[in-house]
Amino acid sequence: MGRHPPSGDVRSGRSERRGARDRLQECWDRTSPSDHAQRCVIAHYLADQQTDLAAETDWDERAVAEHAQVEESDFTALGIDSAAGFAPSLHLNLGDDYFRAGHLEMTREQLAKARSAKDLLPDDGYGAMIRAGIDHLEQRLEEAVTRGTPQAGGSCSAR
Repeated sequence: MGRHPPSGDVRSGRSERRGARDRLQECWDRTSPSDHAQRCVIAHYLADQQTDLAAETDWDERAVAEHAQVEESDFTALGIDSAAGFAPSLHLNLGDDYFRAGHLEMTREQLAKARSAKDLLPDDGYGAMIRAGIDHLEQRLEEAVTRGTPQAGGSCSAR
């Protein structure tokens, strides 16, 4: 017989996610529209806190749009070594959103962008995780194209 968490644990998890989402939303609201690096990172993490795919996609699209406005040095103050090295994760997450929504061509476009920046990833656990995520999404996309439809569910993103 499988072990199920008490319902209080499930409610606590939802409450924690909602609390994190609310705090991140407050951070977003306090940032200046010209503070692209902070807004990119906040949107990236806000996407993770969404329970609805459309909302998650919206935040991932915002993260990518904000990233397009940053200079390489803008992320340094946030403790991120490379703006360019952050791009593969952003494109992987957005591509995964598009895949789960059944938008295969948009998935393919994001995968191409993630792959083109893959060499900018560090040679550490984070870089390996993002590379594996890119490879996994690419494999799922190929399988979906072969079958003619994406397989619903599951996530390839390395959030």
